[in-house]
Amino acid sequence: MKLVVAITGASGIELGKKFIQYLPKHIEIHIITSNNALTVNHFEHQNITLHDNSNIAASIASGSFQVDVTVIIPCSMNTLAKIACGIADNLVTRTASVALKEQKKLLLAPREMPFSAIALENMEKLAKLNVIIAPPVMGYYSQSQTLDDMERFLIGKWYDVLGIKNDLYERWH
Repeated sequence: MKLVVAITGASGIELGKKFIQYLPKHIEIHIITSNNALTVNHFEHQNITLHDNSNIAASIASGSFQVDVTVIIPCSMNTLAKIACGIADNLVTRTASVALKEQKKLLLAPREMPFSAIALENMEKLAKLNVIIAPPVMGYYSQSQTLDDMERFLIGKWYDVLGIKNDLYERWH
């Protein structure tokens, strides 16, 4: 599986980093960070390629590269709005645009709260295009006791919807 992970915005980037950390080792990972996100500086995963967000000619910007899944965790409202309007002015938004045109899985984890009517309209528009809108919302049935438990639950739920096997949280019995 080829997977693109984009990290945008300034808050919540730890979720994006942990999403990568827990991925199975056999998945080929391509990472993009926006200028407002901290630089992803160290991962022990062997299949990682870092891409410059300004390089819209990168391999992952082409449908012929055949990315299977694209996730944007966290997804800033700016990035979400650009994707909803078809603006592909950097590698993050170009990669999302390619996922849409190739009808590949695209998961966005919008991080702001509360959502404005404009943000909700953009999310609805994208959801109608089969984009997975999955903000980091706690499921209280998970009985998380720590921040790490909560993060594992969220990441496990994202993996579930993407078809990535995991045991990151306690399942409902």
